Amino acid sequence: MSTARTAVGTVLETEEHQALRAAVAALGKRYGRDYMTTVIREGSHTDELWAEAAKLGYLGVNLPEEYGGGGGGMAELSIVLEELGAAGSPLLMMIVSPAICGTVIARFGTDEQKRTWLPGLADGSLTMAFGITEPDAGSNSHRITTTARRDGTGPDADWLLTGRKVFVSGVDIADATLIVGRTEDARSGKLKPCLFIVPRDAEGFGRNRIDMELHAPEKQFELVLDDVRLPPDALVGDEDAGLLQLFAGLNPERIMTAAFGIGMGRFALSKAVEYARTRQVWKAPIGSHQAIAHPLAAAHIDLELSRLMMQKAARLYDDGDDVGAGEAANMAKYAAGEACVKAVDQAVHTLGGNGLTREYGLASLITAARVARIAPVSREMILNYVSHQTLGLPKSY
Repeated sequence: MSTARTAVGTVLETEEHQALRAAVAALGKRYGRDYMTTVIREGSHTDELWAEAAKLGYLGVNLPEEYGGGGGGMAELSIVLEELGAAGSPLLMMIVSPAICGTVIARFGTDEQKRTWLPGLADGSLTMAFGITEPDAGSNSHRITTTARRDGTGPDADWLLTGRKVFVSGVDIADATLIVGRTEDARSGKLKPCLFIVPRDAEGFGRNRIDMELHAPEKQFELVLDDVRLPPDALVGDEDAGLLQLFAGLNPERIMTAAFGIGMGRFALSKAVEYARTRQVWKAPIGSHQAIAHPLAAAHIDLELSRLMMQKAARLYDDGDDVGAGEAANMAKYAAGEACVKAVDQAVHTLGGNGLTREYGLASLITAARVARIAPVSREMILNYVSHQTLGLPKSY
């Protein structure tokens, strides 16, 4: 892997990665924040950007070539999301559809599941949502109560899926949702998560939109599964290998959330730097004052450090080191979430009153930036993970 200078700093990236970064940045620039705010204001979706990113091969860059993907991994997909975010037009469903669902199906799906879903996920013609969070479980996957039971005996018996999910992104535009449930014998206390592909038109599969203060093209939903009947092949992978399959999706989710946060932070920082270079109150641009310049420099440093950990996590995951990737992905998500919030806050503060106007487009990021701190797992749960998994301290729960 070669050392190279890019527009976003000195990083360890291959020439192919540099070229991908530049190409996606050019795509993002053609759309930008104005496009995203228009989509949000009109209550529509980012269909044009999604379609063009798919046509150029960016959405499926992590999926196997034999199914129409780019044959890359999380290293490449995280670059795509980061650069779109840095241009002000991130695609949140990239975290869900190709990163989580595409990865899980590519690694553990049957041949039929791969043929059915991967080509569409790669070219953007199919989209999948992901449902894991529950009203009474929060970040505790051990308390998931959505259950699946066989309607009969034997491997040919249908599944009946019952439960509730909350904060599921993009269900209204998804062709199916990958639902995390538990087999009934998991109630004995041994966690046995299972993953099921639930088509959007399945009988008993209901959704209710959650009214959010967060303004984004992707809407949030509560799902109600009332004895949803699924064929035997709706189960992804092995019923007894649930944890391995679940974390195959959660680690990419954390890596991509880091990319989401880094991209947003870079966008906000670039707006603040541009403003600080030209805005004059006394005799010199405000960026010449250390009270303005130093916090922006610190925000840049934090974003760069977050990217390094994200790159480490992506590399470990792509190399097949799920354990190492788990630690690094959690750390990357934590670092990026903190860096994003700080960068957005400092950007708004740098612009003063202008930072709260629609013209500059930063105020709406104050709420959006907190997503990287809260989802898909809270910063406190990551600190719990690091304290007892990495440092060997006793659990508090």
